Amino acid sequence: MTADSVHAIWRRELQRDDIAADDDFFALGGQSVIMVRIQGAFLEELGAEVPMDQMFLHPTVASISDYIESLQPHR
Repeated sequence: MTADSVHAIWRRELQRDDIAADDDFFALGGQSVIMVRIQGAFLEELGAEVPMDQMFLHPTVASISDYIESLQPHR
């Protein structure tokens, strides 16, 4: 499930275990260097290229997971 993978990436990169699906990346202490690392992890681990503007538009685990799923071809 995409949300589980995104959650694991955020926990690792933000070095926090207390992240809920609706927590805001920036409120959790996220900043540009961490965002770039998360973008790299999305590409490497999920095969999803997530532009920076989409990271700002979808600042929660739930919303960015939905965005990533929308990129995948529907079967």
